[in-house]
Amino acid sequence: MENQIYNFLTYFIIYSFLGWLMESIFRSIIEKKIINTGFLKGPMCPIYGIGAFIMATALKSLENNIILLFIVSMFVLTLWEYIVGVLLEKIFHTKYWDYSDHKINFQGRICLSNSIYWGILGVAFVKFIHPFMISIVSKIDITIIYVVISIATIIFIIDAIISIVKVRNIKQALEKVEELNNQIKEKLKEIKKITDMEKNAEKIDVKENIQKLIEQLNKKKERITTHLYKNVYRLKKAFPAIDTKEIREILNKKIEFPKNKKVKVDKKRERKKES
Repeated sequence: MENQIYNFLTYFIIYSFLGWLMESIFRSIIEKKIINTGFLKGPMCPIYGIGAFIMATALKSLENNIILLFIVSMFVLTLWEYIVGVLLEKIFHTKYWDYSDHKINFQGRICLSNSIYWGILGVAFVKFIHPFMISIVSKIDITIIYVVISIATIIFIIDAIISIVKVRNIKQALEKVEELNNQIKEKLKEIKKITDMEKNAEKIDVKENIQKLIEQLNKKKERITTHLYKNVYRLKKAFPAIDTKEIREILNKKIEFPKNKKVKVDKKRERKKES
C-alpha cells in the first residue's frame, strides 16, 4: 500500500512539474516574456499530474491502437479539463481560462483545438513519455525517491494551502484596505478640527498622536496593498482570462501600488538606462 502511494506521488510530482514546464515555455514563447503558469506559486500544475495518472491507468490498454488511443485521450482529458474548470469556478467564483473566442467551444471551458492537443499528448504519453519516465525512475535508488518525493509533496501541500487562502482572501483584503482608508479619513478630519481650534500644548500633543496613528494605518494599508497587487498580478499573468470585480478594481489601480515600491522600480530602470 505504501509503495502504491509513493508510486502515485512520484509520477504526480514529476508530471505536475513537466506540465508546468511545458505550459510555461509555450506561453513564454508566444507572449515573448517569462510566464509562470498555473494556480500555484511553485513550479507545479496539479491538473497535469492527475491527468497523467488518468492516462497511465485508463489508457494503457489502448497503446496498440493509436487511433482509438487518440480519440479516447481527446474525450477523457477534455472531460477532465471541463471538470477542473467547473470546480475552480464553483470554489473561487471566477473563470481561470476562457475559450469563448475559439470557433468550436463549449461554455468557454473546453474547445476543439485543445481537445486535439490532448489527443496528441495522450498518444505521446502512453507510447513514449511514460515508458521513458518509468525507465528513468527505476534506475534511481528507492530511498532517494522516498526522501525527494516526501519533501516535494510537503512543499506542494504548503504551496497549495497558501495559494488557495490568498485567492479566497482577495475580497477580504480589499474590504480591509477600504476600512483602513475610512479610518485614515476619520483621523484626518480629527486633525482638521484640532487645527481649526485654538492651539495649545495639549492639542498639539493630541494632533501628533493622531498623525502617528495615521502613519501606522498607512503602513498597514501599503503592506496589504503590496501583497494584494503582487498576488493578483501573478494570477492575471498566469490566467489572462481571469476576471472578477475585485481583480478589475486592483488592476485598474483604484488601489494604487505603494509609492515607495514605485520609486524602487523607477530607480532600477534608471540604473539600467545609465548602464
